[in-house]
Amino acid sequence: MDQVGGFEAVLLDPVGQAVQQRWADAALTVAFEDLPPVSAFPAVPGRRWGPGLWWSATTGRHVAAGSNAMRVQLMVLDRDPDVTGLAGRPVRLLWRDPRGRTRSWVPQLFARRADGTALLADCPGHPDAGGERARNAAEAVAQACADIGWTYRRLLPLDDVLAANLKWLAGYRHPRNAGRLGLAAAVVEAFPRPRPRPLTEGAETVGDPIEVLPCVFHALWHGRLTAGLDTPLHERALVGPVSLPQAGAGVPAGRRQEDIGEGEDGYDGEPRDISESAEDAGPGAGGDEGGARCGEAV
Repeated sequence: MDQVGGFEAVLLDPVGQAVQQRWADAALTVAFEDLPPVSAFPAVPGRRWGPGLWWSATTGRHVAAGSNAMRVQLMVLDRDPDVTGLAGRPVRLLWRDPRGRTRSWVPQLFARRADGTALLADCPGHPDAGGERARNAAEAVAQACADIGWTYRRLLPLDDVLAANLKWLAGYRHPRNAGRLGLAAAVVEAFPRPRPRPLTEGAETVGDPIEVLPCVFHALWHGRLTAGLDTPLHERALVGPVSLPQAGAGVPAGRRQEDIGEGEDGYDGEPRDISESAEDAGPGAGGDEGGARCGEAV
């Protein structure tokens, strides 16, 4: 970091040792989607949700998550057909501010896109989470991403109904819910064009709803069928075929998000660590403070 605005990356090598290199070089050569978290997700006393693992239907592997807000955004990205890889906190970014002070930030999510570019994202529990320090860090991370043709976003919570519907469908994302041979194709054919039909009506044309409904929900999760998710799913919800697959179709309508450089991390369940992102941190606890500690660690 020999100049203002220069960015470097810290990540873990195959044996778990921290490695620091130029950000632009790392972005070109490192498969961030295969990396473990560069720092552990802590368990914060008093929080309803703690660290855990999300099984990704996209990759068939677990992705580390540290909060409910982060799990929800993992769920959304896991359903996006344009996403090919996911990771939780795989990289720490370092840079110097105009006063020459070292700053650092650990974006919560990494998503690889089909075209090879990537998204770095944070998952605030509410719009103002993290305060000014987090906003300043997000602006810097957004610039780092823009420099290499990537994107940074601050992903805000979903509407309650949309989140509830997606959580329900996510319970059927595993391939086992596709059912016996031929069932998935029969389910899609049960909801023909041009008009959608009630969910249970279509399922009953295929067979026993106890067997068929998990397959219907599996098809809805994977985008082989479609339904309005801004109103509660129920037995008479209208389900229909997907017209034409398109990149980004897996990101549901009604999702609220902001493109960068507007946001802060504000991570649900983030520790009050001066080298990490933070939610509602008090004075001196911002995610972009105390970069010297980071420098010593690497």
